Amino acid sequence: MARSIRSGGGGEGRYYMVGDYVVEDRIGSGSFSTVWNGRHRTHGTEVAIKEIVTARLNSKLKESLTSEIFILQKINHPNIVRLLDMIEESGNLYIILEYCKGGDLSEYIRQHQGKLPEATVKHFMQQLVTGLKILRENNIIHRDLKPQNLLLFTNDDKPVLKIADFGFARSLHRDLAETVCGSPLYMAPEIMQGQKYDAKADLWSVGAILFQLVTGKTPFTGGSQMQLLQNILNSTELQFPLDAKYLNPHCIDLCRKLLRHNPVERLTFEEFFNHPYLSQLQPNESFRNKQSQRLIDGFPVSGRNTVETAREDCLHFNRDDDNSSADESPSSSRRSPMRSMYGFFLDKK
Repeated sequence: MARSIRSGGGGEGRYYMVGDYVVEDRIGSGSFSTVWNGRHRTHGTEVAIKEIVTARLNSKLKESLTSEIFILQKINHPNIVRLLDMIEESGNLYIILEYCKGGDLSEYIRQHQGKLPEATVKHFMQQLVTGLKILRENNIIHRDLKPQNLLLFTNDDKPVLKIADFGFARSLHRDLAETVCGSPLYMAPEIMQGQKYDAKADLWSVGAILFQLVTGKTPFTGGSQMQLLQNILNSTELQFPLDAKYLNPHCIDLCRKLLRHNPVERLTFEEFFNHPYLSQLQPNESFRNKQSQRLIDGFPVSGRNTVETAREDCLHFNRDDDNSSADESPSSSRRSPMRSMYGFFLDKK
């Protein structure tokens, strides 16, 4: 049970304990979950605490939650957001995750007025590719890759990028899937059309992200999801802004080969990983060993696990929808300035 404590005199600064964690300020909230900033009471490790009222979840949302937990337990890598602990108390599930002080990639793009320098793009792409290789090795489709789900470890010049928000992800036990998931501005057209799709859907999303990084714009737009889809299907060759004529030709080639609306014509993962633009990217060892590696053993959840490692861990976790109304939750309602930008919204209920 969450226990109330006070951080100071005068009756102010009320915080709560969940397991071994002090729950502090709210980062964001949605219909089914609230995300809090917190700290381990002994180590002082800063964490994000995703509080989920399981009674509010329907079977589809429970499946998404189970998928997210399973994937985060299964994978331990510097470019994948890290699950530190899980606690079940009083009908609520608390997922303890890394806290990324740098926010997400969409915020970074806005702070830098759109398109980024090529060196910065390569820095982020190197890490995104490394994370995607891990997902590929584990036969996992993310299905909702977008800048808002790429989190930054710190807000320095070369932050570590982490792939996050696996609520839509699934292990690819079969060759094709049919469920409609993702964010339309970065969603593969085969998903928008309700067609069967495979892991190549993630490559479309990568192409859309790369295009935005180098041009400051998304490759396709539309006043509605239907108009967006029509604009994609009506295009014959990906068009770049006039001021993009000095872009690396390998970068242009990669974007065009990733953003082919027919998935059969799209690059394979092997071709993607070996593309000349990506082969120019030099591995950055500075972030590879920045965090200790620790697997979380045991599932289902435990009542009181502790964190022994990762004193630099961090996470900004995206809300599950755009509803920012105050839920009844055990903490201060003070909001973080960190916010996520969503394009079109999908009903995840």
